[in-house]
Amino acid sequence: MAASETAVADTGRDFIREIIQADLDAKRHTTVVTRFPPEPNGYLHIGHAKAICLNFGVAQEFGGRCHLRFDDTNPVKEEQEYIDAIERDVRWLGFAWGTHLYHASDYFEQLYQWAEHLIRSGKAYVDDQSQDEIRARRGTLTEPGQNSPHRDRPVDENLDLFRRMRAGEFPNGARVLRAKIDMASGNINLRDPVLYRILHASHPRTGMTWKIYPSYDFAHGQSDALEHITHSLCTLEFEDHRPLYDWFLDNLPVPSHPRQYESARLNLTYTVLSKRVLNELVRGGHVNGWDDPRMPTLAGLRRRGVPPEALRDFIKRIGVSKSNSVVDVGVFDFSVREVLNKTAMRRMAVLRPLKIVIENYPEGQSEELEAINHPDDPAAGTRRIRFGRELYVERDDFMENPPKKFYRLSPGKEVRLRYAYFITCREIVKNDAGEVVELRCSYDPATRGGNAPDGRKVQATLHWVAAADAVPAEIRLYNPLFTRPAPNAADFAADLNPESAEVLTQARVEPALAGGNSIDPVQFERLGYFCRDPDSTPQRLVFNRTVGLRDTWAKVSAEKTP
Repeated sequence: MAASETAVADTGRDFIREIIQADLDAKRHTTVVTRFPPEPNGYLHIGHAKAICLNFGVAQEFGGRCHLRFDDTNPVKEEQEYIDAIERDVRWLGFAWGTHLYHASDYFEQLYQWAEHLIRSGKAYVDDQSQDEIRARRGTLTEPGQNSPHRDRPVDENLDLFRRMRAGEFPNGARVLRAKIDMASGNINLRDPVLYRILHASHPRTGMTWKIYPSYDFAHGQSDALEHITHSLCTLEFEDHRPLYDWFLDNLPVPSHPRQYESARLNLTYTVLSKRVLNELVRGGHVNGWDDPRMPTLAGLRRRGVPPEALRDFIKRIGVSKSNSVVDVGVFDFSVREVLNKTAMRRMAVLRPLKIVIENYPEGQSEELEAINHPDDPAAGTRRIRFGRELYVERDDFMENPPKKFYRLSPGKEVRLRYAYFITCREIVKNDAGEVVELRCSYDPATRGGNAPDGRKVQATLHWVAAADAVPAEIRLYNPLFTRPAPNAADFAADLNPESAEVLTQARVEPALAGGNSIDPVQFERLGYFCRDPDSTPQRLVFNRTVGLRDTWAKVSAEKTP
């Protein structure tokens, strides 16, 4: 089943879908047309994934179409890099726009003509006030605004000034075009909002053709109307903008009148989705670019190894609501584990190696053991792994003086090595600093395969790799970027987690991982799910931890909280 078909089959009902169904039943529309309208001033993040799944998902579910439209109305902040990244991320998430790729800049001439229409109708005027002066006169939630001294300019003068603005006659900030609505409105968005501002800047698509650019509010609804969008789906912060959205459509000769509907945006614990903060994280060097695996960007999640199916499953689980809430990041991690548990092949890797010498195993001898590739998928088959006298196990799996309920390796303790034998620790070797560097053990040859003929049991099974053919690898472990469940976006640096990334350079992995450079996910047994980083090569393996087998960070962070 294709990704888009899966998205349709798995969707549930919510108030947005009920509205669309009612519109179709009442014959208000024959085809559902939605749009995803990102501004290309940064990379998409997990919050955008919710909007993508909603807009593309409902269009597919009801047999309609979804447009991808770039809101490229601010050339100062927009770059081709972001445009390319957005297209790549939408495709990766499993959706396609076909021939319906648009840009707000496609409509710049039409939008300009409609701005002149408002001027001629006495519903827009050129204002010479500065941005600060406009803000000071806007009023508050409890006090009305004050009319601009230029509000009653004659139509001809407004047209002349607006055309001269377009011609580039005035510097940035000298004048703006404002709608003439109601400075006493209880909705501040209706207090003569700015429609156009002067910007002498090169645009990624139109170059220096335009010297004035429309505001988002002016471009948004009219672009929807030109594309015959039936359902304009937004997040709740645009609810107060809906009267303005409708005012423009009611006062312009648009070819259609879309309806705007709002739903809750996505908020996650230990995560900041503010574009400003994400920009500052990148520009300030707090992370290694937009695709840093600690970032909530789709590029970062992809590099971390999160499958697109897991993102779609997560979005389905949290649903569509009219009220804002914060979703525990553990819900997202659960979806990731659910998908990877079904798809990831099993392998063994030792992240912090501790050498073991099995003293009663013949020197110079080795043997091959059979290991399964996936416990729930017999078709995945098996592989051969080498066992010998010298092995590596996890340093964390040994304690010289263990507490009562430590069941792993310790002096005199018998444990099982996965797919291999029972071993018992007989001697500890330390260096001059008193650090444990090697364990001398014995094995029971009768327990080959991991079971004892006499029926005795062990309480722990350890993963391991053979020292003779284990392959060196760099392992990058990632934890949440912030220490607090609700980071302070205003002072985000204070909440950055100094333990958000740990790089292990001495890890060893089994040879089956060195045969190629596959991007397929893998489960390192007992450790978690991992994927190859783009930095990885067959000669230098680099793996990123996607997610652990269980949520250990929540427990660790809770213990650190005073």
